[in-house]
Amino acid sequence: MTAPTARPTARPGAWVTAFLGIARRETLRFVNQRGRFLAALVRPLVWLFIFAAGFRAVLGLSITPPYQTYVLYEVYVTPGLVAMIQLFNGMQSSLSMVYDRETGAMRTLLVSPFPRWFLLGSKLVAGVIVSIIQVAAFLAIAWFWGIRPPAWGYVTVIPALILAGLMLGAMGLFLSSAIRQLENFAGVMNFVIFPMFFASSALYPLWRMRESSPLLYDICRFNPFTHAVELIRFALYMQVNWGALAVVLGCLAGFFGAAVFMYDPQKGLWARRKGGPA
Repeated sequence: MTAPTARPTARPGAWVTAFLGIARRETLRFVNQRGRFLAALVRPLVWLFIFAAGFRAVLGLSITPPYQTYVLYEVYVTPGLVAMIQLFNGMQSSLSMVYDRETGAMRTLLVSPFPRWFLLGSKLVAGVIVSIIQVAAFLAIAWFWGIRPPAWGYVTVIPALILAGLMLGAMGLFLSSAIRQLENFAGVMNFVIFPMFFASSALYPLWRMRESSPLLYDICRFNPFTHAVELIRFALYMQVNWGALAVVLGCLAGFFGAAVFMYDPQKGLWARRKGGPA
């Protein structure tokens, strides 16, 4: 049995060059896929313009933190739609990992002298940058629709968007490590995205869930997406939901650590495919 060879050490300046290269590749992929940008906006806008308008009459919302007064349903649902954009983007960004694996591009990336946590983290950060661009476009449209949180809320929400995007993207990376074919990942996306979105506080307050079904309330409460939504909701109104922040940070560490492990050729994905390390 031969011991695995050590990776060559990369020059300090090469770390920045590698990150910029990965970020540029992810950005160019997003720019060249105009349909992806339009699709990212169409989904939340349909909920905002059609479903929220229909639900306004039957889903009046009392004063619920972080809101200080009675709010319309479309105001309540906007942070959930922002998180939905990041959820879809995180899954689509991870979809490219499956494609790169099939074409062999990912193998070239993973044998570089950089540690895998850095390579996967760079791709994760690049995906979050793309998602924030999409969120900014959606919030601009919502502003013209009359949904106008405090002006400083557009600044204080940025850290929440970064953390929520990292957590959801890390979850997508972890899922992509277990999918071997591109067509299978599309089915897994639907199996994960829609239950996470509907069984959360994105569309309805948790106290309404508790009144209708205690079991559904518990499911929503333990759903990581719920805490991503609440982190964004409070940050948009210049407040911090410390419980949501703790859950998001914990899930981010767990999902990213699992993704790094699964992409390790000696332990994770490649070891399983080759029958174990030599």
